[in-house]
Amino acid sequence: MLKRTHNCGELRIDDVGKEAVLAGWVNSYRDHRGVVFIDLRDREGLTQLALKEDVNPEAHDLARSLRTEWVLAVKGKVRPRAEGMANPKMVTGEIEIMVDEFEVLSKAETPPFEIDAIETVHEELRLTYRYIDLRRQEMQNILRIRDQAVGIIRRHHRELGFWEIETPILAKSTPEGARDYLVPSRLSAGSFYALPQSPQIFKQILMISGMDKYFQIARCFRDEDPRADRQAEFTQLDVEMSFVEVDDVLSVTEGCIARIWKEIKGVEVSLPIPRLSYQEAVDTYGIDRPDLRFDMKLHDISDLAGACEFKVFKGAVRNIRGATSKRR
Repeated sequence: MLKRTHNCGELRIDDVGKEAVLAGWVNSYRDHRGVVFIDLRDREGLTQLALKEDVNPEAHDLARSLRTEWVLAVKGKVRPRAEGMANPKMVTGEIEIMVDEFEVLSKAETPPFEIDAIETVHEELRLTYRYIDLRRQEMQNILRIRDQAVGIIRRHHRELGFWEIETPILAKSTPEGARDYLVPSRLSAGSFYALPQSPQIFKQILMISGMDKYFQIARCFRDEDPRADRQAEFTQLDVEMSFVEVDDVLSVTEGCIARIWKEIKGVEVSLPIPRLSYQEAVDTYGIDRPDLRFDMKLHDISDLAGACEFKVFKGAVRNIRGATSKRR
């Protein structure tokens, strides 16, 4: 069996003359009779393969039977593409592999949708064939960025002296904002574990145990209706610190955010990040997590509304003032 020596996004013009073994999926193929061109894909990118009839007739004939999404391993030499045929849109666009030998590792049935034409595919079909949907570069980039972000979070907090501590998943139910997911206990009939909505009780135990400061990237479970920014299970960054004030916590968090944007996207985030009090956010934007790009801010016109003759406005102002005075 051919053993891979390079990935499909690795080879460059400086590698011309090297022998390479690649493995991946057939992204596309073009049969020009005397030569078959294949774009081979893995998660790192694409590399063009060339199989010429006069170089290896047997491999060339077999290549003409290939179809998209078949899995191949190929061996050959790196050579520059013909003059005028370089593809500047590909990082490997200046080279191709002249294939001497290849193996079909796995054949594939015709996919239920074309990976490159995803705009016309219904989401339910994509989710049914999730393993195909995840082959798309866009989906793999999402997972790549998540991996990078998690790595940065870990480095950032460890450099600041935090310990990463995992807390149990199976535990006693603690009252929070949603229903718990329950797991029956085999050893205690009629009893159940609750999956954590957040690691709340364990944070408190660790702090009073003298752990000083710790973090974890925690899985959380909440039995509630889906929302745009929430689903049944999700991941949150959990950070706890002892002997600190609010500004210390905010400084650690915004430093982590700035580092993620800088290292992944090359974007400089000015620190400190502008801060709003809860009351200012609600009074100005009507929500405690405002999008500051939305520039239609709220303005209190209670004095004007209360002085007009329209009973709906006057009644609303009167009710608001009454509720405010009761809270005081």
